[in-house]
Amino acid sequence: MRLSILVPVFNEVDTLEETIRRVRSVRLPKEIIVVDDGSTDGTRELLKRLESETKAGDDPLNELKIFFQPTNQGKGAAIRSGLRHVTGDVTIIQDADLEYDPQDYMKLLGPILAGRADVVYGTRFYGGGPHRVLFFWHYVGNQILTLFSNMLTNLNLSDMEVGYKVFKSEILKEIVIRSDRFGFEPEITVKVAKKGSRIYEVPISYHGRTYAEGKKITWKDGIAAFYFLVRFWLKD
Repeated sequence: MRLSILVPVFNEVDTLEETIRRVRSVRLPKEIIVVDDGSTDGTRELLKRLESETKAGDDPLNELKIFFQPTNQGKGAAIRSGLRHVTGDVTIIQDADLEYDPQDYMKLLGPILAGRADVVYGTRFYGGGPHRVLFFWHYVGNQILTLFSNMLTNLNLSDMEVGYKVFKSEILKEIVIRSDRFGFEPEITVKVAKKGSRIYEVPISYHGRTYAEGKKITWKDGIAAFYFLVRFWLKD
């Protein structure tokens, strides 16, 4: 089995290089596909340096592929772009902000490797490793969104908005992703549910950030998530 680690990134110059280092430290054969979404903080220059330092075939366990979006379009658009370059059997979405720990990969891959799952979601709320304590109202909003998502999809997820989502690549490539921003999370949840995919959850660790530390998602994205849940459940 070969992994594709898909890393959408926007303005993460302070954390991206460490994220890539941590992903590389997981000793599994993989390609790391980084899609810069029009960064303006030096991230693009950092990626160009990493690209120039990386020679094809240097490390078969950690092939690095870097792509640049011409303008900022959003997480969903970056994932859609990156999927065109995926060659692995399983695809993991990896945020570049150090909130999620690549050491959880083996736990996330477990149900797929056992032949039980097509899709695996991490969950930040049940079991798992250490969790930073932050933002009560974010938690409440997440739970309301997850409840509404479950009502539409008839799933019993505990954390629909989690960033760690793992897919058999053939499943993910069959889905047309239309959301450009953070609507990717509700859209993909509705669509894998509609496909009848076998979905598992696995407890993960979580090291959340404050807005001062660079967190980007806001209450507006939460409101938009309700719209995307309804839109993609009724249509597409």
